[in-house]
Amino acid sequence: MRGPRLTSPDRVTDVTHPSAGPRLLGPAEVRLLAERLDLRPTKQRGQNFVIDANTVRRIVRTAGVSADDVVLEVGPGLGSLTLALLASVARVVAVEVDPVLAAALPATIAAYAPDEADRLEVVEADALRITTVPGEPPTALVANLPYNVSVPVLLHLMAQLPSLRHGLVMVQAEVADRLVAPPGSRTYGVPSAKAAWFADVRRAGSVGRTVFWPAPNVDSGLVAWTHRDPPQVSATREQVFRVIDAAFSQRRKTLRSTLKQLAGSPEAAEAALAHAGVAPSSRGEALGIEHFARIAEGLAQVAPA
Repeated sequence: MRGPRLTSPDRVTDVTHPSAGPRLLGPAEVRLLAERLDLRPTKQRGQNFVIDANTVRRIVRTAGVSADDVVLEVGPGLGSLTLALLASVARVVAVEVDPVLAAALPATIAAYAPDEADRLEVVEADALRITTVPGEPPTALVANLPYNVSVPVLLHLMAQLPSLRHGLVMVQAEVADRLVAPPGSRTYGVPSAKAAWFADVRRAGSVGRTVFWPAPNVDSGLVAWTHRDPPQVSATREQVFRVIDAAFSQRRKTLRSTLKQLAGSPEAAEAALAHAGVAPSSRGEALGIEHFARIAEGLAQVAPA
């Protein structure tokens, strides 16, 4: 898997076109770059690279980013979306866990967008472990997130980087539906409720399989989000999220039943539900984030431990 790294713009140019300018990657360029790196995309890291320039243009346009934005990109891969972002924003901080891809990205950008290369910062790291990024705090998150960790990465970054105000992520279509599902819907669950703590989320389109290499066996969806303040309660985010996890641990059971272990007793669970104005016979799928926050606040009062 480890092949020669691209360490200069000239080496990138040698395997693509004789002239290097601010252009986007197509199928031929993506495959040539991958071949030069001896890259074999792995399912373990969810590596499916976008090979369609119109798709990355659409993502940037739909994300609503501007020249004032510092964009955080997770999993830039070979740089398809990175190039499109650099044409529109002030700066891109690209977080890449694969050391080969992280090392190659600056040279690719220097070859394809030499005038924008100095506005790219590459961070070789696991996005699930970062708590800060270098330079000016990022204002937007725009990314083709790896399918296998998309929800944990999104929630982690929203929690750790409060400077993020808006963004757009591409995820598996089924995950997109879960993230944007409203209370009471069949797909509403833990991802929906936790995402609502941080942001207003909405479906922003669909993406077919053919724009990726290798093509995944599922379709993708675009999820746009805008920061919102969490409910004004005394409970912490961690306490609220524990209530959400408990409420959906057994979807068919009532909240009186699913919360009794967390509360310490059925009676304590009922007291917390009464504090939130929620009937004990209700189920988690019917509640919005404000209700979960009030329940957590009530639990902290009846079971402070």
